[in-house]
Amino acid sequence: MTTAQDMTKMFKDMMGAFPVDTSAFENMFKNSAEMNEKFAGVALQAAEKSAELSTKWTKETLTKLTDVSKAKAEPADYAKAMTDFASAQAEVTAENLAAFAEIAKKVQTDTVELMMSAGKEFSEEASAAVKKATSDVATATKKAAK
Repeated sequence: MTTAQDMTKMFKDMMGAFPVDTSAFENMFKNSAEMNEKFAGVALQAAEKSAELSTKWTKETLTKLTDVSKAKAEPADYAKAMTDFASAQAEVTAENLAAFAEIAKKVQTDTVELMMSAGKEFSEEASAAVKKATSDVATATKKAAK
């Protein structure tokens, strides 16, 4: 009677014949996690600055609305209060939109810098990996030739 071949042992032997260097995957994961942390930092910093700006703008608007909502002695004073409020709001709006644009510009600049840095690191790592692979192949070829 024939016995069944141990497939586990066969696969183990086969995989042992083709060793895999997992350090490249570990480095890739580590680099990816570091890059994600940097991108998250840029996004969170921008969100924080935007929230601060929005809060400041809201407080200023509510303060000015308090002045508008006060009782006036003359009907013309209501029109003047609304005109003053509208003109002040137009000025504050322009300032705040410019501040939001500066936040967006900084995010864009930081993101481009991160991408350039990542591209440079990737290029260096790829070059090192190709050199190592070439060296490994050369070593294996020399061993096989003996």
